[in-house]
Amino acid sequence: MDVQADRIIAIMDRAKHNQPLYPYGVTKVFVESQVLGGKFTSNSETTESEYFTINQLPKLATEKNTFKQIELCFKTKNNINWEVYFD
Repeated sequence: MDVQADRIIAIMDRAKHNQPLYPYGVTKVFVESQVLGGKFTSNSETTESEYFTINQLPKLATEKNTFKQIELCFKTKNNINWEVYFD
């Protein structure tokens, strides 16, 4: 899948938002992107790809992404004045 990164939504310290805590630091960067073409290819971390509305999300692996983090991404859509959230 070919994508274009358009803007950074948030830069988060994983330890402040996700459980369980890891023995090492992780910085999460959320990026608004658009699909330019191609198709998704299954890999070791992601086996499937689908699009969902905020009200139709599947069960989340909250150690990776929480509902609040995904909700934050939805809030940026069509908000040209969005300022990057930074921990």
